[in-house]
Amino acid sequence: MNPSNRIGLIGLALALSACSVLESDKIDYKSATKGATLEVPPDLTQLSRDTRYTVPGGVVSAAAYEAGLAQQPKNAAGAAPKSIGDVRIERDGNQRWLVVARPADKLWDPVRDFWLENGFVYTLENRDLGLLETDWAENRAKLPQDIIRSTIGKVFDSLYSTGERDKFRTRLERRADGGTEIYVSHRGMVEVYSSSQKDQTVWQPRAADPELETEFLRRMMVKLGVSEEQSRAAAAAPVPVAPAARTAVVNGAPVVQIAEPFDRAWRRVGVALDRTGFTVEDRDRSQGVYFVRYVEPNAAKKDQGFLSKIFSRSPDAAPPLKYRIVVRSEGEQSTVSVLNAAGAPETSATAERIVRVIADDLK
Repeated sequence: MNPSNRIGLIGLALALSACSVLESDKIDYKSATKGATLEVPPDLTQLSRDTRYTVPGGVVSAAAYEAGLAQQPKNAAGAAPKSIGDVRIERDGNQRWLVVARPADKLWDPVRDFWLENGFVYTLENRDLGLLETDWAENRAKLPQDIIRSTIGKVFDSLYSTGERDKFRTRLERRADGGTEIYVSHRGMVEVYSSSQKDQTVWQPRAADPELETEFLRRMMVKLGVSEEQSRAAAAAPVPVAPAARTAVVNGAPVVQIAEPFDRAWRRVGVALDRTGFTVEDRDRSQGVYFVRYVEPNAAKKDQGFLSKIFSRSPDAAPPLKYRIVVRSEGEQSTVSVLNAAGAPETSATAERIVRVIADDLK
């Protein structure tokens, strides 16, 4: 269907359902495709930090919050605990992750099942690296639940689209104490008009949504045995401000400097790489190295249709390049640098873009 007709139909539905309630407080994902995979290189331009979801759990009712407090002991300050049983949620700036006192091997199956139960399919499953990545999916709960969709929409459901797609990467990292850290990172795309006549559309990256990441971490807590009320109380705790990151040049090479010790810098850089779409092939925490693949953006590809451009990759696309993202720390200060595949410092324009996009996500 012509994009303008489809978008026009959605506009008509919205106009006729002025009194209906948008189910923006729910999440109901449907995989966008089970075949071809959306190939999008990291977006190396700074994106505005807007929130496009009203996430259940992002705002917690007083009743639900008090219910969670009533079932858990309080600390001396009277604050809600962030640890329930063997599961706790940690936070650093806009990043959150779970710490579970269970080995990664015991968590792989329940975490894998979690995303399938939430309507996703996988494009990547690597048990050895502890990596799971979903296909692009659409949050169908964001569509208007009006009288038109409740009747013909059930038959012609494909006519309705939010114009947004999401994918999630889950990373399980083994801890020295035998436990596991679980990270969830979000990537988003949005469909926009590419012509003044509004007869063509293209897909472009949109900002990662930390609140959506937190909501899925909260739901994962429930999957791992925490009650609904307890998970909401734990996830609703205030988020401290993380130290800012800045770019610099050291010995002629671009770097990111962070006022944090190694453990936190390592976590923050890992989530930043996941959010910005780098493929992490391996990692060595003892050496502070992430081994990544990066695809150079090809601005010359303008002839493909908006679906083929997003849901397939051109045969003549540039091959991915391999880099090492290295985190080095001295006390409370950490430096993030880019090395080439051979382990030599990278000083190219690509290294500058990689450093910039990492720093932008860490702000």
